[in-house]
Amino acid sequence: MTWSRRTFLTSLSCTSLVLSLDDVLALAVPASTQQATPQVGSRPTYDAKPRPAPKGAPSPVAGTPLGISFIDVARQSGLNAKTIYGGEHKNRYLLETTGCGVAFFDYDHDDWVDIFLVNGSRLEGFAKDQEPVSHLFKNNRDGTFTDVTAKAGLARSGWGQGCCVGDYNNDGWNDLFISYYGQNVLYRNNGDGTFTDVTAKAGLLQSKTRWNSGCAFLDYDRDGNLDLFVANYIDFDIKTAPLPEAAGCAYKGIQVACGPPGLQGGKNILYHNNGDGTFTDVSQKSGMWDTIGTYALSVSVADLDNDGWPDIYVANDSTAATFYQNQKDGTFKDVAIEAGIAYSPDGKPQAGMGVSIGDFNRDGLLDIVKTNFAGDTDSLYLNLGNGNFDDHTYLSGLGVNTRFLGWGVGFFDMDNDGWLDILMSNGHVYPEVEGTNVDAPYAQHKYLYRNLRNGQFEEVTALAGPGITTPAPARGTAFGDYDNDGDLDVVVNCINSLPQLLRCDPSPDAGPARNWIKIRTIGTKSNRTGIGSRISVTTQPSPDAKPFVQIDEVRSGGSYFSQNDLRLHFGLDHATKADVEIRWPSGTVDKIPALAPNHLYVIQEGGKILKTVAMGPQQTSSKG
Repeated sequence: MTWSRRTFLTSLSCTSLVLSLDDVLALAVPASTQQATPQVGSRPTYDAKPRPAPKGAPSPVAGTPLGISFIDVARQSGLNAKTIYGGEHKNRYLLETTGCGVAFFDYDHDDWVDIFLVNGSRLEGFAKDQEPVSHLFKNNRDGTFTDVTAKAGLARSGWGQGCCVGDYNNDGWNDLFISYYGQNVLYRNNGDGTFTDVTAKAGLLQSKTRWNSGCAFLDYDRDGNLDLFVANYIDFDIKTAPLPEAAGCAYKGIQVACGPPGLQGGKNILYHNNGDGTFTDVSQKSGMWDTIGTYALSVSVADLDNDGWPDIYVANDSTAATFYQNQKDGTFKDVAIEAGIAYSPDGKPQAGMGVSIGDFNRDGLLDIVKTNFAGDTDSLYLNLGNGNFDDHTYLSGLGVNTRFLGWGVGFFDMDNDGWLDILMSNGHVYPEVEGTNVDAPYAQHKYLYRNLRNGQFEEVTALAGPGITTPAPARGTAFGDYDNDGDLDVVVNCINSLPQLLRCDPSPDAGPARNWIKIRTIGTKSNRTGIGSRISVTTQPSPDAKPFVQIDEVRSGGSYFSQNDLRLHFGLDHATKADVEIRWPSGTVDKIPALAPNHLYVIQEGGKILKTVAMGPQQTSSKG
């Protein structure tokens, strides 16, 4: 057996050796990297060095034309609402830096995804009726959107953070949850284009001011009702928070907002759905507070250990990440250190921002990608099975970039070849760096990595069009096919700027069009949205080729403070049929063979296809 810090820690559970928490941390983190409790200050600087891309087995796609291009069509599409968040040139407090999330959210269930953009505020406030509000844009089905915020009843101001979607009351309409610095809001979808604020009625009022961050609906106890996880960043009070000039907070010699090191971290919250439209806070008794990680930002939910129960992974800023493993009895245990997904490869805590989950190497196990602070690499964790992971950042080729600061992130199949690629949205956290020449600029271009099908990725940023290469102060990022043409588009919420809508178009070097399939789930025994369902798609590109399998799960929340399209999209390459299997949270397994490509299938628990829609550049049919 090959011994590492993780395998040694895992072995302790099989012995009678008892160690203190300090002892365990000493084993998990090399002595050379251990630090004293930090004083109040800004984030530490990182010194990870970019490494050349690894050389491995030859790839059939490396260096070939990309075949697609991303174009920012936000303005022409009608996404004209600027997101306001903190000072544009100088920030006094950390609160002004985090920005907001975004959702691809089909609120009217017409199978054309709409867009919800969370908005923020400024310290000096606004005149009455001039406050910025979040915005809901209805998809007009012609490439444009209409702002329906006021009509929908969603015009609310405040320091908005994240958003997530799910049908919490199982009435057939997906509801919307928005996290805030301050009081969160739960909006019940009335099914007629309007929403009702049911926060108080649902039991979600908070007794103190919290800095709520990422969120996700999940059915952690598999009772058919969606529960709610809300990450928390810092116990922040603007009346007592240190100012940069008083505390001497600096980043590379530039005076910047203080924190998070030295500030009191927030405690994550788990709400249990009582099945009657109300929730109960079960955070403490469920084990949410028994972790070493804090400063929580983004959250993603998935069955990471393949035991049929949803787990929770949290990207934490400037400290260890958290892996809440579901104990199947209403409790969770943080096993991030033992699993190998708490720290960097050399045992250092990282400033995690965004997180996405997907099976990038098609081995039937869900892997993790996490964005981190400037000067550090992003992280790619390869799932080894049995709840164990290896840091694959350098081996995969993602370690070549260390300059930019990542936020929203997603595994997505950009070219429908059946292999998950990666997009990262970047932007500096400190506007004070702009024009100083001491660091990367505030607005930054994105990173796009193509899956080489051999465990490695090739950075193809420069080939991917102006939507990728144009700098932007990005934060929340969501993935979905807003124009129903069969490829995945991207919406980005930027800070103190208009949003981006990155439409994926075939480029002149594109070869024959590849096929795809979309699945929307409707639970009966399981929660109505089907969140937590695992979908397997098996295809055979040619009669003499080996069948290959892709997996994904329907999930709420993820990326950075954002919500992806709840319809799962699978690229099929040139396969002409797909066998689909759905494992529902209830335990029901449905198998639907030989589905035709280039369609959306709405599938009800029990295996009934409720609706079939042919999609593509020309929508041709709909039946159900």
